[in-house]
Amino acid sequence: MSTYKELVGTAVRNYSGNPDNPIAGQVWYDSLNSEFKYQENVVGAAWATANAMNNARSTRGNAGTQTAALVFGGIKTGPVLTGETESYDGTSWTELNDMTTARRLNSGAGTQTSALTFGGVDAVPSNLGNTESWNGTSWTEVNDLNTARQSSGGVGVSNTSALAFGGATPAVTAVTESWNGTSWTEVNDLNIARNAISGAGTQTAALGFGGTPTATTNPERTESWNGTSWTDVVDLNTGRYGAAGAGTQTSALMFGGLMPPGLIANTESWNGSIWTEVNDLNVARQSLGGAGSNNTSALAFAGSIPPAFTGATEEWNAGIALGAWYTGGNMNTARRALGGAGTQTAALGFGGYTTTPIANTESYNGTSWFEVNDLNTARYGPGGAGTQTSALAFGGETTVSVGNTETWNGLSWTEVNDLNTTRFSPGGAGASNTSALAFGGYSFPPLVTRTQNESWNGSTWTEVADLNTARGEVSGCGIQTAALAVGGQTQPGSIPVGSTETWNGTSWTELNDLNTSRTLAGMSGINTAALAFGGRDISGTVLANTETWNGISWSQVDELNTARNNLGGRGTNTAALAFGGAAPALTNATEEWSGTGSITRTITTT
Repeated sequence: MSTYKELVGTAVRNYSGNPDNPIAGQVWYDSLNSEFKYQENVVGAAWATANAMNNARSTRGNAGTQTAALVFGGIKTGPVLTGETESYDGTSWTELNDMTTARRLNSGAGTQTSALTFGGVDAVPSNLGNTESWNGTSWTEVNDLNTARQSSGGVGVSNTSALAFGGATPAVTAVTESWNGTSWTEVNDLNIARNAISGAGTQTAALGFGGTPTATTNPERTESWNGTSWTDVVDLNTGRYGAAGAGTQTSALMFGGLMPPGLIANTESWNGSIWTEVNDLNVARQSLGGAGSNNTSALAFAGSIPPAFTGATEEWNAGIALGAWYTGGNMNTARRALGGAGTQTAALGFGGYTTTPIANTESYNGTSWFEVNDLNTARYGPGGAGTQTSALAFGGETTVSVGNTETWNGLSWTEVNDLNTTRFSPGGAGASNTSALAFGGYSFPPLVTRTQNESWNGSTWTEVADLNTARGEVSGCGIQTAALAVGGQTQPGSIPVGSTETWNGTSWTELNDLNTSRTLAGMSGINTAALAFGGRDISGTVLANTETWNGISWSQVDELNTARNNLGGRGTNTAALAFGGAAPALTNATEEWSGTGSITRTITTT
C-alpha cells in the first residue's frame, strides 16, 4: 500500500545551501543562493573491467552469457593457432579441455555447457567445415558444414540448435546453414554476402549485423532471420566488421570491431527496431568475443589491438547508478599546475601558474572558493597532501625545481624542512600535515625524471623505497602507508604512460594500467578505490576521460564537462573535486563527482 509521502509528497523546505543527505526526487529551496533544487539519481549502462583471460588471443569462437561464458580456439602470440578452451564464471577464467582441431576464425553458438564450434582456418591454411560439439567437459567431432568457411556469423541456444551465416570460402558468401544436432542443412541465404559478420539470437530468430564484402561496402547492414528467410532492417549507426555480438533478435548488443582507418570501441544497443549508440568499450579492439543474454547484460573478451593480442575482459551492465560530474563554484584565480588537499566539500587549492608562478591559496566549502593566506614561496607543480585545515605543500618549480615544504594549519603556511630531492609535479599522498608521501616528479635543471619516494613524519622527509618506474607529472592519492601512483611521463617530452603502482608502506607494486595513458591528470581516492580524470594523452589531446579504480583494474566512466590537464583533484572515488587546469586556456572551472549517480540539479525557468 502506498504511503501518504509517496502519493502526495512533502513540503518544499528551506536550506541555507543543500541538505546533508537529500534523497532521489527531493525538492528544496537553497536560500543561500536563491535557487530551487532537486535530487536526481542517474542510471544507465556501462562497461566495467573484469579479470583477463589466461591466454590472450584473437579470432576465436565463443558461447554463453555474461556470468557463464566459453571461448575456444583462435590465434595467440607467435602467431600460433590454438584449440584452447576457457570458461568464465562471472569472476575469473579457467582452462578446460582443448578442441580436437586447433583453428582461428571459427564461429560458435550455445551455452557454457552445451556449445558448438564450426568453420575456421587451419595451419595449412585451409578453410574448414569441421564442426565440434561441447558437452561441458570435452569436444567431439560431428558432421561438417556443407560449405567450408571462415568468419561466419554464429548463433544458437545449444549444441543441438544453431545457425551459421555468411563468412568467406575464401570468396565472401551469403550461405546460411541450420544445425539440428546431427547435420547441417542449407536454408535461404543472406540478402547480401558478408564476411566477418556478427550475430545474436537463435536458430529460428536471429540477427546478423556488420561485416563486409569488401573493406568499405555495407558494413552497417542489419538483417533479421525468422526461421525461413532474411529481411533487411534498420542499419547500424557505425558500420564495421570483426565486431562482437550478444543477445537476442529483439534485444542485442554490438561492440568493438574495425573500420579503416582504425579500431572501434563503439557499442550499440538494439531494441528490436533501431540501433542506439551507448557507452564505449574501455579497450577498442577487433576480432573479439562476445557473450550475453540481452542488451543489458553482456561480456566482451579477447581480440586484437595490432600488432598484439589481448585477453582483456569487460562486463556490460545496464540499469546501474552512473557516476557523473556536475558544475561547482569557480575558483577566483584561473590557473594550472596547482596543488590540492582535502575533500569534495572542504578543499584547498594552492600555488600554480598564470603567467608566472603564484602563491595564491583558496579554500572551498562545497559551494564557493574563498581567498586565504598565500604560500610563502610562489611556485607551480607542487605536490599536495592532507586536509583543508591540516595540509602540506612540497616541491614545485620557481625558475628551478625546489624542495620547499610548507605546512598549513587552517589559517597560514609555515616553512618547514625541505624534500631531500628537489622536484616539481611529484605525486602526493597523505592524511594530514604530519603524515605524507612524495614520489616521482621532475628535477630541473637538467630536466630529469625521478623514482625517489620520501616519507614525511611532521618534521623531516626520509627516503624510502623508490617507484619501479621513474616518471614526472605523475598523479597520486591515498595515505602515507597506502598510496597509488598513476600515469605520467618516463622521460621529458616522452609518450604518456598508463602505469599504476600501489604502495603498501614498504614497497611499490606494479598493477594494471589505465585504459587511456595520460600525464598531468587529476586524482582522488585511496589505493583500492580511486578516480583519475583529465590529463593529456599520447597525441597531445587534452582529456575529459575519467576512470575509476577498484584495487585491481580501471574502468571508463562519465567524462568531465570541461576537458583539461594540469588540474587539481581531491576527494574520494565517489565524491571527488576537479578544479583549475588548462583546457588548453587556463580555467577556474570546478566540477564535483557523484560516483553513486546521485546529482543535485538546479531548477531553472525560461
